Amino acid sequence: MKYMTGNEIRKAYLEFFKRKRHLQLHSFSLIPENDPSLLLIGAGMAPLKPYFTGKLVPPSPRVTTSQKCIRTGDIDNVGRTARHHTFFEMLGNFSFGDYFKKEAISWAWEFLTEVLELDTDKLYVTVYPDDTEAYGYWHTVIGLPEERIFKCEDNFWEIGEGPCGPDSEIFYDLGPERGCGKPECTVGCDCDRYLEIWNLVFSQYNRTAEGKYEPLAKKNIDTGAGLERLASVIQQKESNFETDLIFPIIEEVITLCHGDYTDPQQKVAMKVIADHIRAITVMISDGILPSNEGRGYVLRRVLRRAVRFGRLLGIRQLFLSGLVDTVLAIMGEEYPELREHEALIKKVINTEEKQFSETLVQGMELLDSLLAKAGTAKTLSGQEVFKLYDTYGFPVELTEEIAAEQGVTIDMNGFAAAMKEQQERARAARADVAAKVLTPDTTSLDRQTLQYAEGVTTATIVMLGKDGQEAEAVHDGETITVILDRTPFHAEGGGQLGDTGVLTAHGGKAVVTDTKALPNGIIYMIAGVMEGSLKKGETVTVAVDTERHAALARNHTATHLLHTALRQVLGNHVNQAGSLVTPDHLRFDFTHFSPVTAAELREAEQLVNREILKNTPVTVTEMNREEAKQKGATALFGEKYGDVVRVVSIGDFSCELCGGSHVKSTAEVGTFRIISESGTGTGVRRIEAITGAAALSKAQAEAQILAQAAAVLKVKPESLVTKLTQLAEELKITEREVQRLKKDAAAAAVDRLAATTQHYGSVAVSAAVAPADDMDGLRTFADLLLDKQGGGVVLLGMVHDGKVNFVCKVAKADTKKGLHAGKIIKAAAQAAGGNGGGRPDMAQAGGKEPEKLEAALRAGCEVVTQLLS
Repeated sequence: MKYMTGNEIRKAYLEFFKRKRHLQLHSFSLIPENDPSLLLIGAGMAPLKPYFTGKLVPPSPRVTTSQKCIRTGDIDNVGRTARHHTFFEMLGNFSFGDYFKKEAISWAWEFLTEVLELDTDKLYVTVYPDDTEAYGYWHTVIGLPEERIFKCEDNFWEIGEGPCGPDSEIFYDLGPERGCGKPECTVGCDCDRYLEIWNLVFSQYNRTAEGKYEPLAKKNIDTGAGLERLASVIQQKESNFETDLIFPIIEEVITLCHGDYTDPQQKVAMKVIADHIRAITVMISDGILPSNEGRGYVLRRVLRRAVRFGRLLGIRQLFLSGLVDTVLAIMGEEYPELREHEALIKKVINTEEKQFSETLVQGMELLDSLLAKAGTAKTLSGQEVFKLYDTYGFPVELTEEIAAEQGVTIDMNGFAAAMKEQQERARAARADVAAKVLTPDTTSLDRQTLQYAEGVTTATIVMLGKDGQEAEAVHDGETITVILDRTPFHAEGGGQLGDTGVLTAHGGKAVVTDTKALPNGIIYMIAGVMEGSLKKGETVTVAVDTERHAALARNHTATHLLHTALRQVLGNHVNQAGSLVTPDHLRFDFTHFSPVTAAELREAEQLVNREILKNTPVTVTEMNREEAKQKGATALFGEKYGDVVRVVSIGDFSCELCGGSHVKSTAEVGTFRIISESGTGTGVRRIEAITGAAALSKAQAEAQILAQAAAVLKVKPESLVTKLTQLAEELKITEREVQRLKKDAAAAAVDRLAATTQHYGSVAVSAAVAPADDMDGLRTFADLLLDKQGGGVVLLGMVHDGKVNFVCKVAKADTKKGLHAGKIIKAAAQAAGGNGGGRPDMAQAGGKEPEKLEAALRAGCEVVTQLLS
């Protein structure tokens, strides 16, 4: 076995399978494309599912990838085991109806033993008991002895309905020193001795909805080999974390915290941080930004978890973005998109880490209050602990550790139940979304014969779909999918909604409610049959809702203009982070780390309208990606593009890759108005705007409001600002006079309250009902009265909305005599049907029985007597 770096292993794997006539594809984005059943890509085969299911024709019958993957199902095990990660790379070779078991097995063995030069005596395999074919290849072709081939019932891969089949796993024996020492220890043992390094899935069946296993006409191969695991074997490391793919990050963490990697607790924390910063960096580079839901929530959770473990190592400063350079040094060559977004990655991390530092303080305060409430029960509610975990990002182990210091345990059963409820809600939500995917198998279609043709009025139906299955005919009342040989309907994409309209056949009519595109570019319409029936192969009249289409085009072109204007006004760090183009308005999300000022918004709006007035031609051309890059076309953050891209240019002002519909010249946009600007998450701002008729209607409505306001104030519209300025100044003068009168009234009231002051020895004590309107007023009276009497105790009460409120203040000097505001107010509140407490010098509380206010004040005074005795 020869030493190889992690990067060398990856390169060797891809080159090996390229020699076996596999097409190498760059890692797909972590954001699944047209697969709402997945939140994030978590396996090498996940982006290739349409090819395995037969819904799309693959770009090659043989494919190889090194796929970026994110899994968080076992996030609490990260750092505690040798193999768990949130981010990892899965090496894969795939066959779509081409080669099968013989080649897959022999090539896996060839790569492991001849390229990586692993010791053949340390390799073991598992097979499905009924898979005699795979067993035969391993035993007779490869030559593995029977005692190193294990038959396991678990070796069958399926995820419900669809392609499935047996699989065969390859294990490497790390040696008895890594095992449990039990005589029966062998492949399948829970210890670390036998490490799975390769999995071959033989998709040879189709599982029907009824649970039957039918042989597939075209059998597939899905292979997965964990890069980090292979590196740990070849580099002879105890865990993936000690390999050159991860350990340089750990070394940076050790330097930061002056830590000790041999300390078990510090070791876990360092591993977590190193793993998580890889996940964070890759997720942001793929267009995922922190938020409170979906993928953004996964990113936020992982980032906050890394920050917390940094705190456990004593790191108090912002530190995560400083680790990005090390991640890029390790991964940047294979994944150039990381370097392209380096500045954004660091900025997002810094902003989120800074905000979480404040949230962490809030979470600690909540935990402190929960521990105080636990009292003699000495147990924290599982629901409350889950709230800390889910809302504030506190890991249960951190809560458990802090609680244990105070002798408090956690209701782990309650916590597990709350966690299970959340997971079931998430699964149900994903299932609901997945159920909406209703496209039939399109592999029988020749994509080259299908065209997008703006302006056509007739077309031929080449495919009808109902409930995800191809249909020869569809009928009144059914929801269907339609594919035409040529279509003027523009598909949803780049944030723009799909076109709508009508399809009319000789014997029926269907209303198109949306238009979408499959990953291979095939456009399909979603429609409802309103009359009669439609049949495959018949000619239909097609009518796009042209008014709606034109409104979409105006708003989409305006989105491009706005993007460029914002970059000119705010800086080149501005990148699109999401958009929505509807007929009524446009919404544009972009990366920026502070609110956009009114002056900046006005300047951006003016730049857009200036370009509209120029009547600049809008041109759309197709070219390869390299040409587009040389032309200076902006690739939108997080979007996916093929080799041939569509470039939309607006003179010299804007040049972007885009698949949306646009106007012929900027003058068609009419006019542009920004109607709102807000923040949507860490480092992301949102602008909503309108164009055309909507902008005109808003201007007219605003003019009417101005005219009405001017009429009310009896001035001309152009004099409104002067009149309002005058009224505002008069109002300020009036408010100052009101405040002066209130102050005089308060002083008089304090004098009256001071008359109730009694002396308990040398301590002045005032206990009275104050004429306050709210708690702020009550606290103000307490401060003034304490100042007037020169120290001592003030206990004030008031009735508001049928409830009693109390404030108690004790001069700092008098707290040394044993006086305690929290104890005094607690007695008063309890006497009025409430409860409370607080610091020695200040406390506030409430009660439910206002009729007992006077008695409550007396109860407070009695406590003063007791504390002084």
